[in-house]
Amino acid sequence: MPFHSKAGTTDLNLKLKWLIAGRFLFGVLLMGSTITLQLARGAFPTPESFRFLYLIIAAIWACSFFYYLIFRFHRHTENPFPAYFQMIFDTLLFTLIIHVTGGYLSVFSFLYLVLVMIASILLFKKGSLIIAGLCTLEYWVVMQAENAGLLKPVFMWEQPGNVVYYSAEQILYKVLMTGTACFAVAFLSGFLSEQARKSRAELLEMEVHVKRVEKMAYMGQMAANLAHEIKNPLASLAGSIQLLREEIPYKPGMDRLMQIILRETDRLSVLATNFLFFARPPAGKQENILLDKAIKDIITLFEKDHSLNDRIEVITELAEGIWVRMDPMQLNQILFNLLLNAAEAIEGEGVIRVKMLPSKNDNITMEIHDNGKGIPEEILNMIFDPFFTTKTKGSGLGLSIVHNILETYGSRLSVESRVNKGTTFRFSLKKH
Repeated sequence: MPFHSKAGTTDLNLKLKWLIAGRFLFGVLLMGSTITLQLARGAFPTPESFRFLYLIIAAIWACSFFYYLIFRFHRHTENPFPAYFQMIFDTLLFTLIIHVTGGYLSVFSFLYLVLVMIASILLFKKGSLIIAGLCTLEYWVVMQAENAGLLKPVFMWEQPGNVVYYSAEQILYKVLMTGTACFAVAFLSGFLSEQARKSRAELLEMEVHVKRVEKMAYMGQMAANLAHEIKNPLASLAGSIQLLREEIPYKPGMDRLMQIILRETDRLSVLATNFLFFARPPAGKQENILLDKAIKDIITLFEKDHSLNDRIEVITELAEGIWVRMDPMQLNQILFNLLLNAAEAIEGEGVIRVKMLPSKNDNITMEIHDNGKGIPEEILNMIFDPFFTTKTKGSGLGLSIVHNILETYGSRLSVESRVNKGTTFRFSLKKH
């Protein structure tokens, strides 16, 4: 079950909120330390160097206020652009701080490492590497500009005689050390952030799965009791109608009514059987199955369904020589239900992709993707609920039955969907 949409958005919003607050507090600390330094030096009236630093602090606060306004009115978004924009602008502010506080000799170059770590929390490994590269580039540009005389560290502007120039080797060493530290932090913190994100996603998926299983167990018990209560009277009713047909003289109108009763009785009986199948999927007769061959056979059978009218193209990406052990009929039911579900989600012509993907723990992952209308986010967590359906026909038990069958094999059925982009169902099977 994907969580990148709703949970992911909430997580990013929370991180952006803390980033804005942290930036504001950093400005407060920088203001306090600057005032303390000015008082300690007795630098009055305020020198140009301090005025420049106060301007940077004002810019930090102004940015924080601006970001807060944007966040307040556009917080519900998955777009990482606001985070990238803030982080890139922060690299410029930190580079200015380094330039103002001594350039080559500034002790504030460590701020780059803090920025890279924050980027890994917000934007994970990719974002942290981008920010590390920007920090290194900006640091190199400032060092070269200072050494070429294009820029002078602001604290030295008032004492031109103290300007010191460094060799190209010294600058290269300084930039390489800073850049190496930035990229090392980016790789390490990015890796840890990716692992934390993966673990959190797995925990959320497990939580949803446990709740779903508990709900299904409760509803399954109700369905089983209901099915047993229905099937016995239905059998008596069908038997009685058959006897009446044999004993009562033939009358077209009456015979037609009896046929309707028998047909509806059969339909209710099938529905009750589905209830039982949903509540307690049979263990089945497990066999060794060559998975790619079985999938091809099921797809061939599926493509012959006249209701499709040749409007669906099924594309396969299958690994050969993979064996699994399960009931062939249950495998057929799983795949056929998912294929049919995918076909019904496609309006007009479309494509269904069936893939076999390697996964951990000696499993093989099955993926069924369609390019249909997708599932709205508000009902995505309800599609596995028994009797839930958005179709005009059907009992709403198809996905519930597939879910319960996979449960008997220690597997899970997960779904990822985007409106007007399509839906992907995944499950894993243990290799034999």
